[in-house]
Amino acid sequence: MKLSYDAVVIGAGIVGAACACELARAGMRMAIVEAQIIGGGATAAGMGHIVVMDDSPAQLALTQYSQSLWNELASQLPPNVEYDRCGTLWIAADDDEMQEVHRKQAVYAAAHVSTEILDAKALAEAEPNLRRPLAGALFVPSDAVIYPPCAAMYLVECAKQAGATLYLERAVAKAGKGRLVFSDGTEIFAASIIHATGASASRLMPHLPVRKRKGHLVITDRYPGFVRHQLVELGYLKSAHSTSSDSVAFNVQPRRTGQLLIGSSRQYNNEGTGVDQNILGAMLARAFDYIPSLQGLSSIRVWTGFRAATPDKLPLIGPTEDASVFLATGHEGLGITTSLATARLLTDHLLDRTPAISLAPYLPERFACEAAHA
Repeated sequence: MKLSYDAVVIGAGIVGAACACELARAGMRMAIVEAQIIGGGATAAGMGHIVVMDDSPAQLALTQYSQSLWNELASQLPPNVEYDRCGTLWIAADDDEMQEVHRKQAVYAAAHVSTEILDAKALAEAEPNLRRPLAGALFVPSDAVIYPPCAAMYLVECAKQAGATLYLERAVAKAGKGRLVFSDGTEIFAASIIHATGASASRLMPHLPVRKRKGHLVITDRYPGFVRHQLVELGYLKSAHSTSSDSVAFNVQPRRTGQLLIGSSRQYNNEGTGVDQNILGAMLARAFDYIPSLQGLSSIRVWTGFRAATPDKLPLIGPTEDASVFLATGHEGLGITTSLATARLLTDHLLDRTPAISLAPYLPERFACEAAHA
């Protein structure tokens, strides 16, 4: 019997899960194929922020749009997703970084994103455990955090309720020209094949400009109220923008459980899954610099994961040279945030609907054009 679908999504991380849910709810006959577990990979290794970012106009448009979709979905999310609209505090350590606070506020204001500038006193009141003095912060109240693996499971379940078929623990050996071949030789067919395999995308499509970028995370025992907002140093922007060197930055996030998630680090050219003690030490030293009393808390787990990075720090969303193959990958550290917008944009494209924002900045063909002119 020939198994045929309108669309098949490869990968049940949060981006693939979101795509499957959106396509199934749009009435497409869907299948989801996952080689391991739902919400594994980068999804399980992510901090889970739903944040507006302004590295570029395209990044701002995608993150803001996706955050609005998360806001719409929030009331439907089950408790285990731990949706918490705690807001983000972008911390300015000195007067120079306060200038960045004002620049960032102006950009957000132009995009109709509500913010508030906190001076040193207001910041100390908002987060008493931060070191003093600090110059101030930009507060973005619309930002939220979630527990990503459970969010991915919820989206897959939504897809299944809308009629999608789930193929779990099934590795794909080949995919293209309307056909998928599993590692055991089984074939399924689809008019549209969506690659949503994150940092592993180049396994099936070696020519893709996607590189693995390793990160470390630490989670503590339960300390309710120790941190009230997601805390990010403005130096994080420099760290996140680096496309070559290893880097760390202060990023601490409260969880509904009372635990604290501590990041962040970025490494290229290191595909080992083990903990790099030098990077971990530098990351924790950065965190202790901003919150000295963190040193007295107990951590219960350290782990690593791999982000799917592209040269221009924007994801690959849309068609490829194979008319049946579409991409939903390359989201780097923003896959949790941008998953819903990616799914909506891809569905709009497949169904020839007018999208809320332009798909053009994220089309994979932008790199094909660069290669042709190199």
